[in-house]
Amino acid sequence: VVFCCAMFIFFFGSYLCEICKYEQRYCNLCKRDLNGPHKTAYVWYVQLVVWYDFFIRTLLGMSVLSPFAVIANFFLKLFDVPPEMVPSGAKRFSFFLGIVLNTVLFVLHFIVNTTFQKGPMIALIVFSALESIGGFCVGCWFYGTFFKLRDRWELRNDYRLVALKEENPARPMFAEHRGIGAAFFPLQLYDNVMEASHPYMYDLVVIGGGSGGLSASKEAARLGAKVAVLDFVYPTYYGTRWGLGGTCVNVGCIPKKLYHTAAIFGHHIEESGHYGWEDNSRPGVPLEGKGHNHVWERLRENIQNHIHELNDGYITGLRSAKVQYINARGSFKDPHTIICDATCPTCDVVGDRKTVITARRIIIAVGGRPQYPKIPGAKEYSITSDDIFSLQSAPGKTLVVGASYIALECAGFLTGLGYETKVMVRSVVLRGFDRDCAERIKDDMVNTGTKFIDSCIPLSIELLPDGKRLVTYENVNSKEKFQEAFDTVLFAIGREPLTKELNLEAAGVKVAEDKKIWTWNERTTAPHIYALGDVAHKVPELTPVAIKQGLMLAKRIWGNSKFLVNLDHVPTTVFTPLEYGSIGFSEERAIATFGEDHIEIYHSEFTPLEYTVPHRRSRCYAKLIVNYLDKQRVIGFHYLGPNAGEVTQGFASAFIAGLSLDEWNLVVGIHPTCAEEMVSLRRTKRSGLDPKKSGC
Repeated sequence: VVFCCAMFIFFFGSYLCEICKYEQRYCNLCKRDLNGPHKTAYVWYVQLVVWYDFFIRTLLGMSVLSPFAVIANFFLKLFDVPPEMVPSGAKRFSFFLGIVLNTVLFVLHFIVNTTFQKGPMIALIVFSALESIGGFCVGCWFYGTFFKLRDRWELRNDYRLVALKEENPARPMFAEHRGIGAAFFPLQLYDNVMEASHPYMYDLVVIGGGSGGLSASKEAARLGAKVAVLDFVYPTYYGTRWGLGGTCVNVGCIPKKLYHTAAIFGHHIEESGHYGWEDNSRPGVPLEGKGHNHVWERLRENIQNHIHELNDGYITGLRSAKVQYINARGSFKDPHTIICDATCPTCDVVGDRKTVITARRIIIAVGGRPQYPKIPGAKEYSITSDDIFSLQSAPGKTLVVGASYIALECAGFLTGLGYETKVMVRSVVLRGFDRDCAERIKDDMVNTGTKFIDSCIPLSIELLPDGKRLVTYENVNSKEKFQEAFDTVLFAIGREPLTKELNLEAAGVKVAEDKKIWTWNERTTAPHIYALGDVAHKVPELTPVAIKQGLMLAKRIWGNSKFLVNLDHVPTTVFTPLEYGSIGFSEERAIATFGEDHIEIYHSEFTPLEYTVPHRRSRCYAKLIVNYLDKQRVIGFHYLGPNAGEVTQGFASAFIAGLSLDEWNLVVGIHPTCAEEMVSLRRTKRSGLDPKKSGC
């Protein structure tokens, strides 16, 4: 299209020149004196011809780069150029052709100038060279700018413009071409779709047997790849160890949700008397929950039995999928060679048990482990979320240090199970989440018995003669110091990726400042090595994200798929006593991104039907954030209430579809449910009306 436009302007400009010659206003051949009445016309036409010539060169520079960038990819693949060289090779090929064409134009222009114009030869050469180089440079600039503008138009509803500005060393050449451009530049999705015979032992080796690694390995094997999975778990400082399946199955989502459910059952027992239940030993007396004790050891045993069944199921699943399971730690020897180390200084396995394997492609999915603060006694006398679910005896009075969702979830179920629990918070709870919802969660936890120690940090932990832990802590504002004894101290202050022992430098894989791996659509700075899940930089640390990444990556490499994981609107749920589900923008981030005048907050504070009979004090909350700049598209979803995970998962599809508020309100609610509130919001924050809802 651009080339045709250039040709049209070329012939139209030639026609104008013929008119010039006919009217004797400007003529290169006879050099007629144009003083007098023709002077203005002469100056105007000279400017016209110069700018027309420059514009033609700009368009020709564009027309050369546009098609040849695509043609280059085709020929480089056709001649079996190594896939790692295709992106840069395509650009060099396009640049070379552009230079050739502009050189031809320069020669022709030089011949015309020297034939029909008089003047110093050097001046003509410089003028012609500047025109050619300038036209080519502007063409290159316009070519790049065109795709950036097109990307901004295609991504106007995805709000990923910030990612375009980030310096990411894993971002490959032409990676900015998404949407329609992805069809022309598919190399952004994986290293190469073509598979040739290779001398490696495996088509794919996955380092890490967590949710993401298992997902990728089984899908790749299903699509015909020869796959091996390496997984090895170092015991925690407390001594906790677990089997195949990663953090989620063993010390994360699964046990956390079961302990949370146990705490909810305790609330149901307390409130069951209001629904007519009574104690058989005391006829006529409503069942109030008093006198019923929770047995920690029984719950732990039952949950651990379930987890062991899942571990065995994963091993059986790998065997059924014909994936080789290697119980060893993996580290790089070179980009395609992995050292498998099964030795462990703190385990029963001793000695040097190392083997070497090679792979065409490698996926890093090692995840992370909880951090300890650098204070005296932290590791010796405390535990983390890796240990809490396998404690042999009840934790008793517990101090939870941290304000993340892991900290609040642990504190919530410990309180619900009947243990005195305090949470030490340095600044705010649930940083990064919607502040309004975060504060409501904190208030609800206070109302249900959890105590908060605000604006404080621990300084040291000592072991007392009676086995308790004496914690010395300090207020960050007043610098006043305090001491208190606890049976258990649990740190939930963040996680660190397990990249230190991988020897990533030997493979050419770069890491960010947080020690996580730079990735672009799961590909690292080494084109045949990928990273997914918690170990990848700026990827949500959520199990479903890792599972989806592994599944879709395997399909792209071996199944010819071109679909990517959408990390912009990932639904998530915090399993605190008052559960919290969210998708998309928080209120603070929406205001910072689009401006307070361009967004609207629809909200409601309501009481679920099941809370009314026992007169439970907890009030639930629903909020939608709407962007008026984008046809009132819903960009934020926030729900506080029972079964938040189930409610939020259902509405996640609406975010993928990009529904507007009017389309959202077309949904008919299911009555009487809490989810019904999300399609019945009418009051805005801007109106100042009370969001509390009465009636059904």
